[in-house]
Amino acid sequence: MFKRNILTELRQWAATKNRKPLILRGSRQVGKTTLVDSFAPYFDSYLYLNLEKSPSAIALFEKEQEMSHLLAEIFLFCNKENKPGKTLLFIDEIQYSKTAITKLRYFYEAKLSDLYIIAAGSLLETVLNKNISFPVGRVEYLAVHPCVFNEFLRAIDETQLEKALFDCRIPEALHTKTMNLFNTFTLIGGMPEVVADYAENKNYVGLNRIYESLLTSYRNDVEKYARNETMNQTIRYILQYGWKFTAERITLGGFAGSSYKSREMGEAFRTLEKTFTLELCYPTTDCVVPITKDLKRSPKLFWLDCGLVNYAANVQKEVFGASDILDAWRGKIAEQIVAQELLAIDSRVSNQRNFWVRNKKDSDAEVDFVLQYDGKVIPVEVKSGHNTKLRSLHLFMDEAPHNIAVRVWSQPFSINEVTTLGGKKFKLINLPFYYVGRLETILKNALPAR
Repeated sequence: MFKRNILTELRQWAATKNRKPLILRGSRQVGKTTLVDSFAPYFDSYLYLNLEKSPSAIALFEKEQEMSHLLAEIFLFCNKENKPGKTLLFIDEIQYSKTAITKLRYFYEAKLSDLYIIAAGSLLETVLNKNISFPVGRVEYLAVHPCVFNEFLRAIDETQLEKALFDCRIPEALHTKTMNLFNTFTLIGGMPEVVADYAENKNYVGLNRIYESLLTSYRNDVEKYARNETMNQTIRYILQYGWKFTAERITLGGFAGSSYKSREMGEAFRTLEKTFTLELCYPTTDCVVPITKDLKRSPKLFWLDCGLVNYAANVQKEVFGASDILDAWRGKIAEQIVAQELLAIDSRVSNQRNFWVRNKKDSDAEVDFVLQYDGKVIPVEVKSGHNTKLRSLHLFMDEAPHNIAVRVWSQPFSINEVTTLGGKKFKLINLPFYYVGRLETILKNALPAR
């Protein structure tokens, strides 16, 4: 299995002196278990408990006892020698035991310096709002997302191209090759099982069985987090018909031609957001920090992975046949993949995406994304075309107190000086799709040192 970027953050967590138990958050099948397995060789002992598959493992946490005694029983349960050295304890599917969740705080308070605890659960979000003693302030979180483009390059052994990507130094002579690979990544998506299968077999059609299996598992999970039959049906409806509305602004009431009311649909969407399956991306009217979401305006819908979107919305052939992904499916899949790359820049669980609308009556100005960076709100448009036709971007820059904007496109990297209709000059960074994941580095180089 290929190495994931987030391993670096796991090492940083392990090196922290006053570390807390770490909870990995993320959708089903984004590779949380495989990630921890690949992290385990850094330790002298690795203890793995899966609370979904083993009621006996759950029973370990039910008895009141000292943490050192509990750890000794876990060693015995895992058939591992309890020897001195660094021990990694991974409690998978921890949502199946409220007691195990509660005891994370006691592991932290016991200050066992050689014990490193990671927990995960694909449905952990379903217990966060229930009446349990959750260890607030005694644990920390890390979001695990589908693979990003540089991980795809690593998986298919394009190691030198990945290094050039990391350094933001891909020569123009390799632009077409890199864009073709990015288009392939946009078609298949970043679900780890899909990326690994493609890396081994290079067979697009064979991936469909994986997409179908993933979608089936999401639909089968509904009953585990729907609190009643109405919510059950509403969530199933979203998972059946919602994929076709990717990157579109949606109305909750009557979504996708349904008869469901706004309240019912809103509750279902919020539940799916907790499972990291999708996100309702709300607009902001701010051009200065902090960015505040306007919850009264209609949101955009983004899903966890573009490969799943292509399969579920039945647009794989259109995306495959497009010479420029900006032309595929009215630009929706281009916006979806940019949304994924932007989200994965930051592994905080609280990280969300925003777009900008002009706070003026009867104005339809809209910028695809805004990114808060270095005390600035940076606009990001996903568009081709002449610089003077980026009308919404120009309107944003007329209001912004800085002079940096970003346009994501399929052409090579460049920086232009552009003048708005209002007469303001600004730098327009023309960013190839493959550099979106390196946007913060590129902004750091473009912005003047303070």
